[in-house]
Amino acid sequence: MKKANIANGTSRKRTAVALVMVATLAACSGGSDSPRAGGFLGQKSEPLEVYSPAQIFERGEFELEKNRADDAAFYFGEIERLYPYSEFAKRALIMQAFAFHRDEDYPNSRSAAQRFIDFYSDDDDAAYAQYLLALSYYDQIDEVGRDQGLTFQALQSLREVIERYPNSEYAKSAVLKFDLAFDHLASKEMEIGRYYLRRDNYASSINRFRVVVEDFQTTSHTPEALHRLVEAYLSLGLVNEAQTAGAILGHNFQSTEWYEDSYKLLTGRGLELKASGDGWLRQIYRQMIKGRWL
Repeated sequence: MKKANIANGTSRKRTAVALVMVATLAACSGGSDSPRAGGFLGQKSEPLEVYSPAQIFERGEFELEKNRADDAAFYFGEIERLYPYSEFAKRALIMQAFAFHRDEDYPNSRSAAQRFIDFYSDDDDAAYAQYLLALSYYDQIDEVGRDQGLTFQALQSLREVIERYPNSEYAKSAVLKFDLAFDHLASKEMEIGRYYLRRDNYASSINRFRVVVEDFQTTSHTPEALHRLVEAYLSLGLVNEAQTAGAILGHNFQSTEWYEDSYKLLTGRGLELKASGDGWLRQIYRQMIKGRWL
């Protein structure tokens, strides 16, 4: 009888231990569909307040490793809420910005990054926060046909990285992205200019190509813009302007297909590629000769 009681007691103990292990493993594995539900690790009986900032931070890192960036951002945000004056609050804030960005929640990523810059402007990670803020705009730059308001914001934010943190590890990447975003804006102008040119709306097309030549002359679109100006001005009978555009092409972009096309177009009409008249392109030509353009 005593053996039976001992056996029953041992069985009950094993059952209890097994239940505890199952509960612990379920919590640690993130098996809950909503790991935020209730308290920490999905345990409704224990709110986050009973855990240290280090433990919550580790949970945020765990969620990132599991590709649950939205949950990671939640945990990092809870550190900011529960332990705002701790050293972990600073670390959690930059990680929150990163987690939101990975989750493509760009407005919240910007918000967290900006808070970091406002609170910790002298911290080593301030450059990264500014870079994340810029990326929140840059990574939303879509196809050329879309509105380019985000591109302007990306350029402004990337310039902040370049000018405020020139010696940081993010400056070089910011310069590259700045150039790409700048080229993107020129692409927009070219697309609209071509649209007008195809529809024989020469005045409107000239306005767009002029923007590229004057404001985006360092981009890859300048040679085509000059050739399109040759086409548009010839169509309007404005020979001096067409010849001057061709002369600029010949001086700076002689190895391009756009120069060859303009050369054939002008010489086919008995015209030379030379600066003529006194319009805005002649001013560009003078600046180019003096080394003040390109």
